[in-house]
Amino acid sequence: MVKPSILQWARESAGLSLEEAADKVGINAARGVSGSDRLLALETEAGEISRPVLLKMAKIYRRPLVSFYLNEPPARGDRGEDFRTLPDRHTGGEPLVDALVRDIRSRQAVVRAVQVEEEEAEPLPFIGSMSRNDGVGPVLASIRQVLGLDLAAFRAQGSADAGFALLRSRVEAAGIYVLLIGNLGSHHSAIDVDAFRGFALADPIAPFVVINDQDAKTAWSFTLLHEVAHLWIGATGVSGGHFEGAIEQFCNDVASSFLLPERELDQLPITRTTDVVEAARLVTEFAEERLVSRSLVAYRLFRADKITERTWRVLTDTFRTQWLQSRAAQRERARGMDGGPNYYIVRRHRLGAALLNFVARNMSEGVLTPTRASKLLGVKPRSVHTLLSGAALAIEQGA
Repeated sequence: MVKPSILQWARESAGLSLEEAADKVGINAARGVSGSDRLLALETEAGEISRPVLLKMAKIYRRPLVSFYLNEPPARGDRGEDFRTLPDRHTGGEPLVDALVRDIRSRQAVVRAVQVEEEEAEPLPFIGSMSRNDGVGPVLASIRQVLGLDLAAFRAQGSADAGFALLRSRVEAAGIYVLLIGNLGSHHSAIDVDAFRGFALADPIAPFVVINDQDAKTAWSFTLLHEVAHLWIGATGVSGGHFEGAIEQFCNDVASSFLLPERELDQLPITRTTDVVEAARLVTEFAEERLVSRSLVAYRLFRADKITERTWRVLTDTFRTQWLQSRAAQRERARGMDGGPNYYIVRRHRLGAALLNFVARNMSEGVLTPTRASKLLGVKPRSVHTLLSGAALAIEQGA
């Protein structure tokens, strides 16, 4: 029998009110009792709940069916340390962030288990190999050496997309799985960047980095390097957009020191007295030349004490507003166009070559079934072969 406390926990952890849940699950008014009151009764009184309703709850609440038969609500899912400050945690996206972290942890567990079972598990020596006490310079030097990072090669790519692709390939070649995920399977469950920008799961066998692809593409490289810094100091957790925390500032400084060395800031004719409008223009030109986001440049200027905190925050808000307007305009144009990007191409890009190669190799060796592979890839079993077939060339090159 399903306990009432479990029903309440499942609904609340999904971030739904009684009214919202009753409507989505399909519990309608009956015999003069509203749907929300009928649901409340299920959550407070011991009684039978029909299997169709339970199945619908499992889908709406994004919980496996087996979780409804627990004896008591479990402790909150381990997302590691929460590196976000209060503004990030008050966006209403917490249930979605928790659900995403649970999903990625389950995928990580499968990858880790397969590597252990197949005796391929070799601990990566750089995970947790350093600490903040070592300093930004030494940590970045270690990351450069292990990943083979070169700033000139990054900038030579010519675009933010291509630069990110290069960085991602180096990170994945080192044994880190890099995923681009900003929702739970559909645009209806999109997680705003105000809720999270990325997170890192610092496991020595199967480390994962997730980047919120709802963010501007110019920010992806910075977020990737930021989360890699988390792995280097062994700090599992969720990162947001506010940088007051000591660990967040440290990882930001590591990432930004690679993408934009401090000596280059001297090329920007901006001081603490520069007009904000003029500063925004200069930052925009400077950032575009270096394939980085304008917000990163503004942050570096602030950290170097070249602009005031007020100017930094004004610039950050301005750039974000402009980006949101640009994104809305792009989406509006896309609605008026026929077709769109191929589903499988988009899915492969989000999953990354490392995970695709892992699944393809282990399926070909009979280690992974299509059903188990589908859970790793986040698609239906019938879509697995189509998804992997288009990545054949990349898989052969990565073998």
